[in-house]
Amino acid sequence: MGMSEPHAGTDVLGMKTQATYDSEKKGWILNGAKMWITNGTLTGQETGDIFLIYARTGEGRADLTQFVVEKDMEGFTLGQQIKDKLGMRASPTAELVFDNVFVPSETHVVGQVNNATLCMMRNLEIERVGLAAMGLGIARRCIDEMKRYASERMAFGRSLYQFGQIQCYISESYADYMAGRCYVYGVANGLDLMSHGNGLDADGVKLYCAQMSKNVADRAIQVMGGYGYVGEYRVERLWRDAKLLEIGGGTNESHHKNMARDLAKMATTKLD
Repeated sequence: MGMSEPHAGTDVLGMKTQATYDSEKKGWILNGAKMWITNGTLTGQETGDIFLIYARTGEGRADLTQFVVEKDMEGFTLGQQIKDKLGMRASPTAELVFDNVFVPSETHVVGQVNNATLCMMRNLEIERVGLAAMGLGIARRCIDEMKRYASERMAFGRSLYQFGQIQCYISESYADYMAGRCYVYGVANGLDLMSHGNGLDADGVKLYCAQMSKNVADRAIQVMGGYGYVGEYRVERLWRDAKLLEIGGGTNESHHKNMARDLAKMATTKLD
């Protein structure tokens, strides 16, 4: 799903990629670039197979249209593979470039022209719930690693489990994880995949789980001390992976803005 661009991340409606209709060819001419695209390349030499690309097709800020762009379309190339990332290194990330790419209107336009903004927002809601669930997985693995290490490691003649600070790290992590789990399952259960307008809790659940997973991973590193800082014990990788969740799919700051806006609209309406 190609939304972000080199100069438009959180300000997604500020995207510059443009599609111009060619009446003679009965299709659209696509120009621009997309950045941070997951699975944009698998080989580092060529693009992936198929992408859903958002492009500007009108004068209005929200006049966006969805296009299906396929590998080997003329003018569609790999700009660069993004390397040396802090985390999520198993997930290939790339920049995609569109140079006068012809997109047939009958077969490769998704939905109505100039009407993709609501679809994009709905997709973001779904993505954010998925990223929150990713945070759950990171936290769960960290807790399992903490439990195992604290059971095996001895210090001052005692198991780490007998030290109050270690007990605090593990117990608080478990409580935070279970709270996030309830939030994720609740939002996912009530999510209508065919509609939009679930933004408050899609933002909220990702905001909570992103920060929670990084905090739990940080505690896991503390429990393991020097061993937690090296790759053999895995939790340092989980901490690095968790950091992406505070940026990708919407920054923490964007969630704050969106949630405050939605809560303000509720005015004096009491929460359920």
